[in-house]
Amino acid sequence: MPGKKITISDLQEKKNKGEKITMMTAYDYPTAGLVDQVGMDTTLVGDSLGMVMLGYNSTVPVTMEEMLHHCRAVTRGTKNSFVLGDMPFMSYQVSVEKAVENAGRFMKEAGCDSVKLEGGSEVCHVVRAIVDAGVPVCAHIGLTPQTATKLSGFRVQGKDAESARELVQSAKDLEEAGVFMIVMECIPDLVAAKITKELNIPTIGIGAGKECDGQVLVYHDVVGLFERFTPKFVKRYVNLAPQIRDALTQYKEEVEEGTFPGPEHIFAMNEEEAKKL
Repeated sequence: MPGKKITISDLQEKKNKGEKITMMTAYDYPTAGLVDQVGMDTTLVGDSLGMVMLGYNSTVPVTMEEMLHHCRAVTRGTKNSFVLGDMPFMSYQVSVEKAVENAGRFMKEAGCDSVKLEGGSEVCHVVRAIVDAGVPVCAHIGLTPQTATKLSGFRVQGKDAESARELVQSAKDLEEAGVFMIVMECIPDLVAAKITKELNIPTIGIGAGKECDGQVLVYHDVVGLFERFTPKFVKRYVNLAPQIRDALTQYKEEVEEGTFPGPEHIFAMNEEEAKKL
Protein backbone atom coordinates (compact mmCIF):
# COMPACT_ATOMS: atom_id res chain seq x y z
CA MET A 1 0.00 0.00 0.00
CA PRO A 2 1.23 3.52 -0.67
CA GLY A 3 2.74 5.46 2.18
CA LYS A 4 5.89 7.09 3.40
CA LYS A 5 9.07 5.28 4.28
CA ILE A 6 9.41 4.66 8.02
CA THR A 7 12.43 6.37 9.59
CA ILE A 8 14.31 6.19 12.87
CA SER A 9 12.57 9.42 13.88
CA ASP A 10 9.20 7.76 13.31
CA LEU A 11 10.17 4.86 15.56
CA GLN A 12 11.40 7.22 18.26
CA GLU A 13 8.19 9.23 18.03
CA LYS A 14 6.14 6.06 18.54
CA LYS A 15 8.02 5.37 21.79
CA ASN A 16 7.59 8.96 22.91
CA LYS A 17 3.84 8.74 22.30
CA GLY A 18 3.50 5.30 23.88
CA GLU A 19 2.53 3.69 20.56
CA LYS A 20 3.70 0.12 19.99
CA ILE A 21 6.29 -0.63 17.27
CA THR A 22 5.70 -3.67 15.04
CA MET A 23 8.50 -5.81 13.63
CA MET A 24 8.47 -9.04 11.61
CA THR A 25 11.26 -11.04 10.01
CA ALA A 26 11.38 -11.59 6.25
CA TYR A 27 13.97 -13.38 4.14
CA ASP A 28 12.71 -13.16 0.55
CA TYR A 29 10.92 -10.91 -1.93
CA PRO A 30 7.32 -12.24 -1.64
CA THR A 31 7.38 -12.35 2.15
CA ALA A 32 8.84 -8.85 2.33
CA GLY A 33 6.02 -7.62 0.12
CA LEU A 34 3.38 -9.14 2.40
CA VAL A 35 5.00 -7.73 5.53
CA ASP A 36 5.20 -4.32 3.89
CA GLN A 37 1.62 -4.40 2.61
CA VAL A 38 0.12 -4.85 6.08
CA GLY A 39 1.99 -1.76 7.30
CA MET A 40 4.60 -3.38 9.55
CA ASP A 41 6.83 -0.62 10.97
CA THR A 42 10.06 -2.58 10.68
CA THR A 43 11.29 -5.65 8.83
CA LEU A 44 14.21 -7.67 10.20
CA VAL A 45 16.27 -9.82 7.87
CA GLY A 46 17.47 -11.95 10.75
CA ASP A 47 20.30 -14.45 10.71
CA SER A 48 17.55 -16.81 11.85
CA LEU A 49 17.28 -17.42 8.11
CA GLY A 50 20.08 -19.90 8.66
CA MET A 51 17.66 -22.18 10.48
CA VAL A 52 14.30 -21.46 8.83
CA MET A 53 15.52 -20.98 5.23
CA LEU A 54 18.87 -22.76 4.92
CA GLY A 55 18.44 -25.71 7.29
CA TYR A 56 21.38 -25.01 9.60
CA ASN A 57 21.17 -26.17 13.21
CA SER A 58 21.98 -22.68 14.48
CA THR A 59 22.65 -19.17 13.23
CA VAL A 60 26.42 -19.54 13.60
CA PRO A 61 27.19 -20.87 10.06
CA VAL A 62 25.42 -17.98 8.29
CA THR A 63 27.81 -15.95 6.13
CA MET A 64 27.92 -12.32 5.05
CA GLU A 65 27.21 -13.33 1.46
CA GLU A 66 24.11 -15.29 2.51
CA MET A 67 22.85 -12.36 4.57
CA LEU A 68 23.42 -9.87 1.76
CA HIS A 69 21.70 -12.16 -0.74
CA HIS A 70 18.54 -12.34 1.37
CA CYS A 71 18.67 -8.66 2.34
CA ARG A 72 18.73 -7.64 -1.32
CA ALA A 73 15.60 -9.71 -1.96
CA VAL A 74 13.81 -8.16 1.01
CA THR A 75 14.67 -4.57 0.17
CA ARG A 76 13.43 -5.14 -3.39
CA GLY A 77 10.06 -6.14 -1.94
CA THR A 78 9.86 -3.33 0.63
CA LYS A 79 8.59 0.19 0.03
CA ASN A 80 7.61 1.60 3.41
CA SER A 81 8.89 -0.63 6.21
CA PHE A 82 12.24 0.15 7.89
CA VAL A 83 14.64 -2.71 7.05
CA LEU A 84 17.28 -4.03 9.45
CA GLY A 85 20.02 -6.39 8.28
CA ASP A 86 21.40 -8.82 10.85
CA MET A 87 25.20 -8.93 11.05
CA PRO A 88 26.17 -12.62 11.17
CA PHE A 89 28.60 -14.31 13.54
CA MET A 90 32.22 -13.15 13.12
CA SER A 91 31.28 -10.31 10.77
CA TYR A 92 31.91 -7.72 13.50
CA GLN A 93 34.00 -9.54 16.13
CA VAL A 94 37.34 -9.87 14.30
CA SER A 95 38.20 -6.17 14.20
CA VAL A 96 36.56 -2.78 14.35
CA GLU A 97 37.70 -2.08 10.80
CA LYS A 98 36.11 -5.27 9.48
CA ALA A 99 32.94 -4.57 11.43
CA VAL A 100 32.60 -1.12 9.87
CA GLU A 101 33.28 -2.52 6.40
CA ASN A 102 30.69 -5.27 6.77
CA ALA A 103 28.09 -2.92 8.24
CA GLY A 104 28.58 -0.63 5.28
CA ARG A 105 27.95 -3.49 2.87
CA PHE A 106 24.44 -3.96 4.29
CA MET A 107 23.69 -0.35 3.35
CA LYS A 108 25.67 -0.05 0.11
CA GLU A 109 25.12 -3.48 -1.45
CA ALA A 110 21.81 -4.63 0.06
CA GLY A 111 19.94 -1.37 0.54
CA CYS A 112 19.20 -1.90 4.23
CA ASP A 113 18.24 1.03 6.44
CA SER A 114 20.33 -0.19 9.39
CA VAL A 115 22.14 -3.17 10.86
CA LYS A 116 21.55 -5.24 13.99
CA LEU A 117 24.26 -6.90 16.04
CA GLU A 118 24.33 -9.00 19.18
CA GLY A 119 26.10 -8.20 22.43
CA GLY A 120 26.13 -5.91 25.45
CA SER A 121 28.68 -3.53 26.90
CA GLU A 122 31.52 -5.51 25.34
CA VAL A 123 30.53 -4.47 21.80
CA CYS A 124 30.05 -0.77 22.51
CA HIS A 125 33.39 0.16 20.92
CA VAL A 126 32.28 -1.57 17.72
CA VAL A 127 28.88 0.14 17.83
CA ARG A 128 30.52 3.57 18.16
CA ALA A 129 32.73 2.96 15.15
CA ILE A 130 29.86 1.74 12.96
CA VAL A 131 27.63 4.64 13.99
CA ASP A 132 30.46 7.12 13.41
CA ALA A 133 30.76 5.69 9.90
CA GLY A 134 27.14 6.64 9.25
CA VAL A 135 25.43 3.26 9.68
CA PRO A 136 22.52 3.12 12.18
CA VAL A 137 22.82 0.24 14.66
CA CYS A 138 20.15 -1.72 16.51
CA ALA A 139 21.50 -3.74 19.45
CA HIS A 140 20.41 -7.21 20.63
CA ILE A 141 20.79 -8.31 24.26
CA GLY A 142 19.57 -11.15 26.48
CA LEU A 143 19.59 -14.49 24.70
CA THR A 144 21.98 -13.92 21.82
CA PRO A 145 21.69 -16.96 19.51
CA GLN A 146 25.14 -16.49 17.94
CA THR A 147 26.73 -17.09 21.35
CA ALA A 148 24.17 -19.55 22.71
CA THR A 149 26.92 -22.09 23.39
CA LYS A 150 28.67 -19.59 25.66
CA LEU A 151 25.33 -18.99 27.41
CA SER A 152 24.91 -22.77 27.95
CA GLY A 153 22.14 -23.06 25.38
CA PHE A 154 18.93 -21.29 24.50
CA ARG A 155 18.00 -20.18 28.01
CA VAL A 156 16.25 -17.22 29.56
CA GLN A 157 18.81 -14.59 30.59
CA GLY A 158 18.73 -12.17 33.54
CA LYS A 159 16.78 -14.42 35.89
CA ASP A 160 18.82 -13.43 38.97
CA ALA A 161 19.47 -9.93 40.29
CA GLU A 162 23.14 -9.82 39.31
CA SER A 163 22.68 -10.87 35.70
CA ALA A 164 19.61 -8.63 35.43
CA ARG A 165 21.68 -5.65 36.56
CA GLU A 166 24.26 -6.53 33.91
CA LEU A 167 21.56 -6.47 31.23
CA VAL A 168 20.31 -3.08 32.41
CA GLN A 169 23.85 -1.70 32.36
CA SER A 170 24.52 -3.16 28.90
CA ALA A 171 21.37 -1.49 27.59
CA LYS A 172 22.43 1.86 29.02
CA ASP A 173 25.96 1.48 27.65
CA LEU A 174 24.63 0.62 24.21
CA GLU A 175 22.34 3.63 24.21
CA GLU A 176 25.29 5.83 25.15
CA ALA A 177 27.32 4.22 22.36
CA GLY A 178 24.75 5.36 19.82
CA VAL A 179 22.30 2.55 19.05
CA PHE A 180 18.85 3.78 18.00
CA MET A 181 16.95 0.71 19.24
CA ILE A 182 17.50 -2.46 21.27
CA VAL A 183 16.05 -5.95 20.76
CA MET A 184 15.69 -7.90 24.02
CA GLU A 185 15.31 -11.67 23.72
CA CYS A 186 14.23 -14.15 26.39
CA ILE A 187 14.54 -12.04 29.51
CA PRO A 188 12.06 -11.69 32.42
CA ASP A 189 9.30 -9.18 31.78
CA LEU A 190 10.23 -7.15 34.86
CA VAL A 191 13.79 -6.70 33.61
CA ALA A 192 12.57 -5.73 30.13
CA ALA A 193 10.11 -3.27 31.65
CA LYS A 194 12.86 -1.65 33.73
CA ILE A 195 15.13 -1.30 30.70
CA THR A 196 12.31 0.10 28.58
CA LYS A 197 11.48 2.67 31.24
CA GLU A 198 15.07 3.78 31.80
CA LEU A 199 16.08 4.10 28.14
CA ASN A 200 15.19 6.98 25.86
CA ILE A 201 15.42 4.79 22.75
CA PRO A 202 12.84 2.14 21.71
CA THR A 203 13.02 -1.46 22.87
CA ILE A 204 11.72 -4.46 20.92
CA GLY A 205 10.85 -7.65 22.75
CA ILE A 206 10.93 -11.27 21.70
CA GLY A 207 10.10 -13.34 24.75
CA ALA A 208 10.57 -10.24 26.92
CA GLY A 209 7.02 -9.39 27.97
CA LYS A 210 4.48 -6.78 26.94
CA GLU A 211 6.09 -3.67 28.44
CA CYS A 212 8.61 -3.35 25.60
CA ASP A 213 8.04 -0.56 23.10
CA GLY A 214 7.43 -3.13 20.37
CA GLN A 215 7.49 -6.82 19.49
CA VAL A 216 9.16 -9.04 16.90
CA LEU A 217 8.58 -12.66 15.90
CA VAL A 218 10.01 -14.92 13.23
CA TYR A 219 7.70 -15.04 10.20
CA HIS A 220 7.95 -18.82 9.83
CA ASP A 221 6.85 -19.27 13.45
CA VAL A 222 3.89 -16.90 13.07
CA VAL A 223 2.50 -18.65 9.98
CA GLY A 224 3.42 -22.22 10.94
CA LEU A 225 6.12 -22.99 8.39
CA PHE A 226 8.87 -24.02 10.84
CA GLU A 227 8.10 -27.28 12.62
CA ARG A 228 11.38 -28.32 14.24
CA PHE A 229 10.49 -26.59 17.52
CA THR A 230 8.27 -23.78 18.80
CA PRO A 231 9.65 -21.40 21.46
CA LYS A 232 7.39 -20.57 24.42
CA PHE A 233 7.15 -16.92 23.39
CA VAL A 234 5.76 -17.71 19.92
CA LYS A 235 2.09 -17.30 19.03
CA ARG A 236 1.19 -19.17 15.85
CA TYR A 237 -1.55 -17.29 14.01
CA VAL A 238 -2.02 -19.83 11.23
CA ASN A 239 -0.58 -23.28 10.54
CA LEU A 240 0.33 -23.30 6.86
CA ALA A 241 2.63 -26.32 6.72
CA PRO A 242 -0.18 -28.95 6.74
CA GLN A 243 -2.15 -26.95 4.15
CA ILE A 244 0.88 -26.77 1.88
CA ARG A 245 1.53 -30.51 2.28
CA ASP A 246 -2.10 -31.22 1.37
CA ALA A 247 -1.85 -29.05 -1.75
CA LEU A 248 1.41 -30.71 -2.84
CA THR A 249 -0.04 -34.18 -2.20
CA GLN A 250 -3.12 -33.37 -4.29
CA TYR A 251 -0.95 -32.04 -7.14
CA LYS A 252 1.23 -35.18 -7.06
CA GLU A 253 -1.80 -37.46 -7.15
CA GLU A 254 -3.44 -35.58 -10.02
CA VAL A 255 -0.27 -35.72 -12.10
CA GLU A 256 0.09 -39.45 -11.45
CA GLU A 257 -3.59 -40.04 -12.29
CA GLY A 258 -3.45 -37.91 -15.41
CA THR A 259 -6.17 -35.49 -14.24
CA PHE A 260 -3.82 -32.53 -14.26
CA PRO A 261 -3.50 -30.59 -16.46
CA GLY A 262 -7.20 -30.37 -17.28
CA PRO A 263 -8.78 -28.78 -20.38
CA GLU A 264 -8.75 -25.34 -18.70
CA HIS A 265 -4.95 -25.50 -18.32
CA ILE A 266 -4.17 -26.42 -21.93
CA PHE A 267 -3.37 -24.10 -24.85
CA ALA A 268 -5.46 -25.22 -27.83
CA MET A 269 -4.27 -24.99 -31.44
CA ASN A 270 -6.35 -23.56 -34.26
CA GLU A 271 -8.08 -26.48 -36.03
CA GLU A 272 -6.92 -25.38 -39.49
CA GLU A 273 -3.34 -25.19 -38.31
CA ALA A 274 -3.66 -28.51 -36.58
CA LYS A 275 -4.62 -30.16 -39.87
CA LYS A 276 -1.29 -29.07 -41.32
CA LEU A 277 0.68 -31.05 -38.77
